[in-house]
Amino acid sequence: MTFPQRSAAATLPRQAAPGQRTVLRPAVPGARLGAPVGMRPQQPGMAPLGQRPMGQRPQAPVQRPVVTFLTVAEVAAIMRVSKMTVYRLVHGGELSAVRVGRSFRVPEPAVREYLSEARTDVA
Repeated sequence: MTFPQRSAAATLPRQAAPGQRTVLRPAVPGARLGAPVGMRPQQPGMAPLGQRPMGQRPQAPVQRPVVTFLTVAEVAAIMRVSKMTVYRLVHGGELSAVRVGRSFRVPEPAVREYLSEARTDVA
């Protein structure tokens, strides 16, 4: 089943349902309309968001390794098993996975680790 493509024309904002508040958005990207949505109220003794107390240096961002996630179908193709077998491994805790919505994503290092541990020597 295919869905019709949306036109490139701008859409009009929807009316808020009873009991919901409307969110105003600026017409120009980057413009601000007051405080950001979800900002918590200022507490005494705390610096405003985005500001740090005097004398403190900003911390350098921590470099994290890039992790590639595979779908269950991709893992099944790599291991040459069925998707159901991969689901059993994930649900059994033998293969680590992350749930994204209703589907699973398996980190590539977890697949390599599972395969290296699963090797047996045949005499």
